[in-house]
Amino acid sequence: MTEVTKQQNTEKARGASFGTGHTRPPHGGREGGNRGRGKGGRPGGGPRRGGRPTFFEKPEFDQKIIDTKRVARVVSGGRRFNFKIIMVVGDRNGKVGVGTGKGGDTALAIEKAFRSAKKNIVLIPRTKDGSIPHEVSAKYSSARVLILPAPGKGLIAGSSLRVVLDLAGIRDVVAKVISPSKNKLNIARATVDALSMISTRKK
Repeated sequence: MTEVTKQQNTEKARGASFGTGHTRPPHGGREGGNRGRGKGGRPGGGPRRGGRPTFFEKPEFDQKIIDTKRVARVVSGGRRFNFKIIMVVGDRNGKVGVGTGKGGDTALAIEKAFRSAKKNIVLIPRTKDGSIPHEVSAKYSSARVLILPAPGKGLIAGSSLRVVLDLAGIRDVVAKVISPSKNKLNIARATVDALSMISTRKK
């Protein structure tokens, strides 16, 4: 028997012990390699322990930042800088709220603003078309807003007034800031105050 024939017989014997078509154990001698392993290397394809789920749920509220400021306070050692975030949250189905948050970085400030806005959420009564039943107006600090129903017009508004109405799910209205104030926080809060008056007036 030649050396070539002996080598072929040896290779066939090794392949028989690990299945047809394999002459050696794959991946460093472990039988089966990564077969049967899903994403993350776990058998069956399940997620890693403590890892992220394979699906994502839609958040309850949409959020939008309407203003970001860098603020400072004077202390004995100098000035300390923080970030201030003004945020509006809403489910586009009649719920909306405005909140603010401060933090050493923007991530912390955003988290605080989101919690603050959720605490201040109000429920806005709407018509079947998603509009408001009557004219409303309100004043907050130096900001004054006016909101009028306008069937078939869509959402006509500007500044943070539009953001609040959009996240509240209100359409077919014409809204206007009727004061010289450009403060976005005061305008947003005046808008929420005006919308919250709908339930206290006769329709």
